[in-house]
Amino acid sequence: MYEIVRRHLGKVVAGTAMAITGTAVAVAVTLPGSAGADEVPRGAAATDGTAPGTPGAPRTDGPEPGPATLASAPPEGARGVGTDPLTDDELKRAEALALTPPAAAAGAPPAASWGRNAEGGRGPQHLGTELADPRPGDPAGGPRRAVVRFYDYGRDELVTRTVDLATGKVEQSGSQRGVQPSAHPEELRAALELILASPLGQGVKEDYKDATGKELTSTGQLWFNGDVYRTYREAKVPAELRKCGEHRCVRLVTKILNGSWIDTRDLVVDLSARSVTRVG
Repeated sequence: MYEIVRRHLGKVVAGTAMAITGTAVAVAVTLPGSAGADEVPRGAAATDGTAPGTPGAPRTDGPEPGPATLASAPPEGARGVGTDPLTDDELKRAEALALTPPAAAAGAPPAASWGRNAEGGRGPQHLGTELADPRPGDPAGGPRRAVVRFYDYGRDELVTRTVDLATGKVEQSGSQRGVQPSAHPEELRAALELILASPLGQGVKEDYKDATGKELTSTGQLWFNGDVYRTYREAKVPAELRKCGEHRCVRLVTKILNGSWIDTRDLVVDLSARSVTRVG
């Protein structure tokens, strides 16, 4: 009797399992699948009578897009109009005008008397040029003025000059100390050159050789970025960097081209003093 009951219960359990499995299969079949390339959106009707969503049913959401084409940019004129961005010719003209002797008439020293740039060469370091905002009373569409910013490492001054691109006149000129705008890529490159020439840059060279098996000899072998080092953000500032803010100081992040990072965040470059200091 025991054996009969056991076999009967076994059949009941097995039958229940099969029923559950069958239900699971049915549920799996009726669940909607992920949208594919051959599926028709819900509610769309196929043109050949095939039910929407049936595999192989044609798409009804429009024709297939054609191949992408690259359109050429329209030619850039020598001069912009109104509030158009400065053209390449205008950028060059604005910088040249800001460096010419007429700027001395606006109360600033001529370019020949300026100190040096970030690399230690003669003349100021160009930081940027942008279109000046229109002034009250200006006619519609002009005149176009450009604001040109330089950093004079000989005086540790930010020099700003506004030039009229039509007349060539330097309308305004001023200088400020203790003002440190974002660093220019040329300044960052000069900072990296100072790091590689410094004894503190030996670790950077060793990391590069460990990663690539090659010697690091130029800045062109690294990707780099960075910005001005601001002492008020630091808990402890080394004595060598306490003039940063008055001096122009930058900190870099560097990376092997198409490779790993090289940590240079503990090296701060004082471009005014042309020195490298370790922090932290």
